[in-house]
Amino acid sequence: MDINSIRRQFPLLQPNLIYLDNAATTQKPQVVLDAMDQFYKTSNANINRGVHKLAEAATLAYDDARKVVQKFINAQKSHEVIFTRNTTESINLVAKTYGRSILKKDDVIVLTILEHHSNIVPWLQLKDELGVRIEWVDINNDGMIDLDQYKKILADHPVKLVSVSAVSNVLGIRSPIETMIELAHTKGAVIMIDAAQMALHERMDVQKLDCDFLAFSSHKMYGPTGIGVLYGKENLLEKMPPFLGGGDMIGEVTTNHFTTAELPRKFEAGTPAIAEAVGLRTAMEWIEQIGFDEIQKHEQSLLTHILDILQRATVKPVTILGALNPFQKVSCISFTLDGIHPHDLTQLLSQEGVMLRAGHHCTQPLHKRLGVLASSRLSVGVYNSAEELDQFAKLFEESIHQLDGSHSAARSA
Repeated sequence: MDINSIRRQFPLLQPNLIYLDNAATTQKPQVVLDAMDQFYKTSNANINRGVHKLAEAATLAYDDARKVVQKFINAQKSHEVIFTRNTTESINLVAKTYGRSILKKDDVIVLTILEHHSNIVPWLQLKDELGVRIEWVDINNDGMIDLDQYKKILADHPVKLVSVSAVSNVLGIRSPIETMIELAHTKGAVIMIDAAQMALHERMDVQKLDCDFLAFSSHKMYGPTGIGVLYGKENLLEKMPPFLGGGDMIGEVTTNHFTTAELPRKFEAGTPAIAEAVGLRTAMEWIEQIGFDEIQKHEQSLLTHILDILQRATVKPVTILGALNPFQKVSCISFTLDGIHPHDLTQLLSQEGVMLRAGHHCTQPLHKRLGVLASSRLSVGVYNSAEELDQFAKLFEESIHQLDGSHSAARSA
C-alpha cells in the first residue's frame, strides 16, 4: 500500500500528528466527509414519510446504505441489518428486547472477563431486573479465553445466552468466536458477538460464523460517529418487541393499541442518522477498495514493530499486557510502566503530537484481573507508518526519562 497516498486522504492528519488511538475512534477520509456533505446539499429530507423527490432520494440513499452493510457482513437479508447509534446501543437493544422477553429468573448469561463495559452493564441490569445469573469465563496468562472453563459452564448451567467480544479492546486478543458459537448452539443458547474491534480488521461473514447477533460501530472503521449496526437472525428479530416507540416503527396506532412495522423499521423509531448511514456506506466501500488482506498485512507489520520498540525500551522496563506474540494481537497493544501513571505518560506524549489512550478503557473487571488499575494503549490504523512509530519510540524514551526524573526528584524532596 502507498501509505503516504492513503494518509493524504485524511484531512485531520498532519505531519506533526501521530494518531495511535484508533481503537477508540478512527479518523475519516475525505471521501466519507464529501459523501455526507453531498447528501446534505442535494438530498436532505426525512425518509419513508414523504412522496416528494427529496424524501424519495433520502430514502433511497438510506436503503442503499443498508444493502451495502448487508453485503459487507454477508447477511442473508437486508432487513436483518438494524441501524443503531453504536455498538453500545446495539447490545442494549438485544438485552432490553430479547433479554427481557425471553430470559427468566435463574437463566444463565455467559460473559468473559475481557468484555467492555458496554457488554457487561446491560446484562447486569437484567440480573437486577429479572434475577438471571451471570457466569464469567476467565483468561490464561496470555489473555486467551479459557475454553475448558467455557465448556464446563455450558455443561453445568442452564445457559440461554452468551455475549463475547470478538477482539479485546485492551489486549488485542482475538477470541475463538467460531468455536464459542458452535458450542453455544449445541447447548441451545443464542450468542451475541461484540465486533466493535473486529469490523475494521477482519472480513465478517455472519452466515459462515452462524452467530445470532453481531454489533459494531461506524466510527471505529473510518466512518462517522452516531451510527452503528446490529445484525440479528430474522427469526429472532421477529420474536423481539420493539426497543423504542414512536414514529416510523409502527404499523397502526389507535387510542389503546398499536402494531409494529415490519423489519427493520420495527427497531428504528424516529428520524434515523441518514447522512451518517451514507457516510458508513462510503467508508465500507473505501475499505473494500483497499482490501482486508492488505489492511491486515500492514497492521500486523506495525504491531510487530511496536512490540519490538516497547520490548527494547532502555529507560524503563515495559510490561506488555497479554501475549507478546504480535500474531496473537489485532490492532492494539496495552502496557504499563512501573512507577509512572498512564495518564502522565499519555499527556506528555500528547504535547509532542502523539495520541495514545490511557485509563481502564472501559474494562475495569479485566484490569482488576490483570492486577493493574490502568494502562496505556497504542492502536494502529491503515494510515499509520513505521516512520511514525520510530518517531514515537524517540518521544516515548524522552517522556519516560522526563517523568522518571521528575518522580525521583519528588521522592527525594
